[in-house]
Amino acid sequence: MSPYQGESDGFSAGGKWMIFRSEEKMTAAKKVRFELLADNYLAEDPGYKPRIELVCTNGKFTYADFNPGIRLGPPNRPGFWGQPQMEVLVRVDESHSNHGWNWIRDRFLSMDKGTTRQLIGSSVFKIQIPGRNGREIAEFSPAGLDLERVKQYCDLTPKKP
Repeated sequence: MSPYQGESDGFSAGGKWMIFRSEEKMTAAKKVRFELLADNYLAEDPGYKPRIELVCTNGKFTYADFNPGIRLGPPNRPGFWGQPQMEVLVRVDESHSNHGWNWIRDRFLSMDKGTTRQLIGSSVFKIQIPGRNGREIAEFSPAGLDLERVKQYCDLTPKKP
């Protein structure tokens, strides 16, 4: 079931992914949200699984967010335009890289489009963030996503790291 008013109940988008649809009331924009829950819980909240949301509007990629389900620490670096960011370590299959993701209201991180494209084509995806009691790792199994559906709703294709 969708937690958002006006959004249809979710259905499988392949693998562990779920897809939700809605329509913006004022603009009639068609929105699609892909959601992937983590395979694990973080230590601070064992009742909420971290999640990644990929949102598309009118057939184009809009944004992707990582919601760890815990209160994030303070940003640890400035972005190019001075916006607050948190540096995270990301594992995509066998590749590791550091990313500065925009820090949004101490609750979630806005992922970059390049990492999102790597995510949708991967089998293993892990995000390491600084937690209150040290480093925490959210583990995801993104394999099985219907990539044709992602291309249709988001005009997004996978990319190798």
